Amino acid sequence: MAQRFGGQHSPDGPNDEAPGAAKNPFDGKTRTRAGGRVNFLFLVPLPLVVTAFFREPTGMAISLAAFGLLILAAWLTREGLLAEEAYMARKIARRPAIPRKLFGSLLTGAGLFLAGFVGGNLLNSVIFAVVGAVLHGFSFGLDPMKNKGLEGVDEFQTDRVARAVGEAEKHLAAMIDAIKRARDRGLETRVESFQVTARNMFRTIEDDPRDLTASRKYLSVYLKGARDATARFADIYARSRNTDARAKYEALLDDLEANFAAQNKKLLSDDRSDLDVEIEVLRERLAREGVRLDKF
Repeated sequence: MAQRFGGQHSPDGPNDEAPGAAKNPFDGKTRTRAGGRVNFLFLVPLPLVVTAFFREPTGMAISLAAFGLLILAAWLTREGLLAEEAYMARKIARRPAIPRKLFGSLLTGAGLFLAGFVGGNLLNSVIFAVVGAVLHGFSFGLDPMKNKGLEGVDEFQTDRVARAVGEAEKHLAAMIDAIKRARDRGLETRVESFQVTARNMFRTIEDDPRDLTASRKYLSVYLKGARDATARFADIYARSRNTDARAKYEALLDDLEANFAAQNKKLLSDDRSDLDVEIEVLRERLAREGVRLDKF
């Protein structure tokens, strides 16, 4: 007997928005810049270590100092790119407190100056420093130098949202770090799917900081509980591979995802209701002034 085909992408397939349905963990994400080029910066200084031990004590010390500065510059550059990506991913964000990429450029110049000075030529050292710092700046760009999404809005409210979302992001990061101890790619994907739903709510709150009060327990109590439950489950599952514990944990994620999705939908609905009220109030005021507007 013929059987009707059904699958995830078929017209009658499962609803992707249903709780527990696997969401694409890459939704809303862009490819990180803290990859190949930055990793290459950690490899470039290695010859300085090798050659340092074939020099006189002064040359060895200068070479090792140059190596240390270049490695520190590479680390600051990578951290600066990660901070910039976190800044760009949010609609409301403060500029990074420390301009890491700028310091990375300066330290690159300083490291190349010392590397060139080993040969005893001051002019070459200055050329290496200037060219290296400039090329580093052109390659990786500048740090964000101003706050984003804070113009013309209540700074106190946006500060509260930025702090709350920042703490919530730490809970999500702790969850994914903890579930890695379970050594199960399927569970990692499930947690990443929940993160997509949670971050959708974060973006809604950032769009309207007034939503923070109604959602604070989701950003703190629920996520903290999810973080702690994930850590305990990962330790148990890594030792015993207990299928019952896994089923209960996945059910917990389903409940959390359903609650976060429902809260996000409620916030969006409330925002639309507030907009409708504001439009009606404005229409009444214009009508009193003798201005008539057609219905939307």
